Amino acid sequence: MKSFHIGGVHPHDNKQFSAHQPITECPLPKQAIIPLVQHIGAPAQAVVKEGDQIKVGELLAKAGGFVSANICSPVSGTVTKIGDWTDAWGAQGQAIFIDVQGDVWAPEIDRTPDLKHQCTLDSKAIIDKIAAAGIVGLGGACFPTHVKLLPPPGKKAEVLIVNGVECEPYLTCDHQLMLEHGEEIIIGIQILMKALNVSRAIIGIENNKKDAIEHMRRLAEKHLGIEVLPLQLKYPQGGEKQLIDACIGRQVPSGALPIEVGAVVDNVATIYAVYEAVQKNKPLISRVMTVTGKHVAKPGNYSVRFGTPIDEVIALAGGVPAHTGKVIGGGPMMGRAMDHTEGMPANKRLSGLLFLDEADSVRPEEDNCIRCGKCVQACPMGLEPYLLQRLSQLEMWDECEKHDVMDCIDCGCCVFTCPAHRRLLDGIRPAKAKVGAILRERAAANK
Repeated sequence: MKSFHIGGVHPHDNKQFSAHQPITECPLPKQAIIPLVQHIGAPAQAVVKEGDQIKVGELLAKAGGFVSANICSPVSGTVTKIGDWTDAWGAQGQAIFIDVQGDVWAPEIDRTPDLKHQCTLDSKAIIDKIAAAGIVGLGGACFPTHVKLLPPPGKKAEVLIVNGVECEPYLTCDHQLMLEHGEEIIIGIQILMKALNVSRAIIGIENNKKDAIEHMRRLAEKHLGIEVLPLQLKYPQGGEKQLIDACIGRQVPSGALPIEVGAVVDNVATIYAVYEAVQKNKPLISRVMTVTGKHVAKPGNYSVRFGTPIDEVIALAGGVPAHTGKVIGGGPMMGRAMDHTEGMPANKRLSGLLFLDEADSVRPEEDNCIRCGKCVQACPMGLEPYLLQRLSQLEMWDECEKHDVMDCIDCGCCVFTCPAHRRLLDGIRPAKAKVGAILRERAAANK
C-alpha cells in the first residue's frame, strides 16, 4: 500500500468517537461574527456598511489582493457593526457583525436537493465562479482555491490529486462528507479537471476509511480518468507534498509549489464547495466540522454556518465535558489550544473542536536533548528539528534559512516522537515567522 517516503509517525487515530455520525445541521445564531481574515493572504475588504440589510450568499467583503478570498454572508439580517475583533488565539483583525433576521437567501442560489451533473462552463468561467464564491482550501491551509487553478507561466497541471486522507487524529468530517455527498464530490472533481484541462484525477484515502474507499470507488468507476487510491495509515499522509509523493511518486523541491511537479491538490470538502458554487450558485458560507473528545456527550459532525458562535456548536454536542483541560481548534497534531471559546465564531479555518481532559492536556516536563535523532527520522520534510530549534533560540536567522526552516509544515511529528519532550515546534515557529519576513523584505527590495 502506498505512502510517502520520508519520515512520518503513527499516532492512534481516535476517530471512533465521531466516526459515522451523520452530518447534523447547527441552528442559526442570533448574531453572526464574520472575521475578514479566514484565509491565507491579504484580509478581505468590507463592501457593506452598518445598517445594510443582507441576504444569505450576498457579498460582504471582496478579496484584498491576488492571494485573498471573497467572504459572502452566511446569514440574513442587519449589519450592526464593522470593527476590531480578537480571535481565540489572540490574533487581531476586523469582523462584520450581523444581527440575524430570518433565513432569506439570494434568489440565484439553487437550494433544491437535485444533483446537477453537467457543467457547461469553460475553464475561465469556472475559475471566476470559484473566486466569486470565496472558496479556500478547507483541509487546513485555507489557500484561495482560484489561485491554485491559475498556474504561473510555463507551468501546467498534469493531475488533480484529491485529498480524502484526513490523517489528523479524532477528525471525521471529511470521512462523513464522502459518505453522504460522494456524488457531488465526483462532479466537483470533473469540474476541476475541466478547469485545469487535465484528464487524470486521483482520490487518496487513508485505509482506515474502507467504507469511504469502496463508496468513492463505486462512484468513480463510472467516470473516465478518476481513480481511488487507498493509502497506508501514517501521519501526515494528508500533507500536500506527502500526498503527492504517495500518489504519483514525485517530490516537490524545497521552496516550490506542487505545480512544479505537475500536481494540484484539493481537499474533498473544498471540492464539495466547488460543486455547490459552480452548479448551485452557492458561495462558501458553511462547512462540516467535527466536535469530539473522549468525554463529549454527543460527538459528531456538524454543518455550521460561518459566524455561528462555537459555544452554540458546543452546546449542541452536549456542552463542555467535566474535567476538560484544553479545547483544541482542529486536531491534536496541528490544531491549537484556544484561550477561550466565548465570542469565537465558526469560520473557514476551523475543521473541528477537540476536548482533551486534564490528564491528556498536561505536557510532560521538558528534558535535555539526548541526540537520539528521532525527530530527524520522523520529519516528513527531511529537516533537522533539534538543530532548527537551537538556531532559533540563538536568533541565527541566516542559518535557519540555510537549513530550510520554511519547509517545516508544522505537523508536530518531531514533538510527538521526542523522548525528551522537547518543545521543538514551539522553537521553530518563531524562526519561520522571522525568516518569512526576511524573505518578503528581500523580494520587495529586488522588485
